[in-house]
Amino acid sequence: MTVTRPARLTGAALCAALALIAAVWILEDLAALGSPADLAWSWTGDPGSQYFVRGRVATSLADPLLLAVCVATAVAALRSRHAASALAATGAVTLALRLPGLWAPGSGALVTALLELALAAGLVVTAAAGRRLADVPHEQLPTRPRTGPAVTAGLLLLGGVVSIVSWEAYTAAQLPPEITVDRFLGGRSLMGPALAPPPGWLAVMVVALYGTAAVSAFARARHTRAFGLLAGAFLTATGLALLARVVRFEVIQHFAEARTVEQMYALTAVFGVLGGLAVLVLLAGRGVPVAAPAPYGPYGSYGPPPAPPYPPPPGW
Repeated sequence: MTVTRPARLTGAALCAALALIAAVWILEDLAALGSPADLAWSWTGDPGSQYFVRGRVATSLADPLLLAVCVATAVAALRSRHAASALAATGAVTLALRLPGLWAPGSGALVTALLELALAAGLVVTAAAGRRLADVPHEQLPTRPRTGPAVTAGLLLLGGVVSIVSWEAYTAAQLPPEITVDRFLGGRSLMGPALAPPPGWLAVMVVALYGTAAVSAFARARHTRAFGLLAGAFLTATGLALLARVVRFEVIQHFAEARTVEQMYALTAVFGVLGGLAVLVLLAGRGVPVAAPAPYGPYGSYGPPPAPPYPPPPGW
């Protein structure tokens, strides 16, 4: 499947609009804090951060990540005829990230959610409506990933799924039921950036993304690269954020003396960084080349020669 040129241009424009919205919010937070380092620390998700408590920032780690993903997808749409999967993956992830903004407090979050949901839905529609069958004989199809890298990336993403599910189960066991519900659906008990989705909701979305990318990798589907690279970016970014927190609180420096749960936090962070980077490297390589069909058969025409007439005419 390829994407028509008008659909590619439309998808690139929608991605640029999404990136612009994220950039505006990030610049507003940067102006409020006055320090890129402070803004970066707030993105690590430290619940004790003064910026979370005071509500001075509106963005979370999802916003710069979404900005980078939209820019990359826009470039891919302009350069490749096989960008349907990238447009669909970016649109689906944006829909999942911004849907909780419809019931979040604050008019700014609501307006942003409505606008980005409309743009993300446009991306999905563009990816679906702009596709066409590669019916041109010499047009090359998207390549499938190689078996070894695809299976390895799928196993790493399944490891990410197990990690998230385990931590969510542990967190649910430590909190009262009403707070656990708020972590998934949003509520007054949560304190965080205005644009940030509820942490439980985000965990479900990321598990769905990792699972989809892992299944695609095991099946060596043609859309594996788009979903796998997006999943690898999320795994790397969340691993870096968690690693910054464990380093800040000197968990790695005193790993042997740390509590078991702190050691698991450190191991999860290291796995996220290394596993996410490995997924990006494994799926960024070239796939299995597609053998181009022979333009002409042995008799100078497409396909096999015609069958002789039956019954044969006189003198055949």
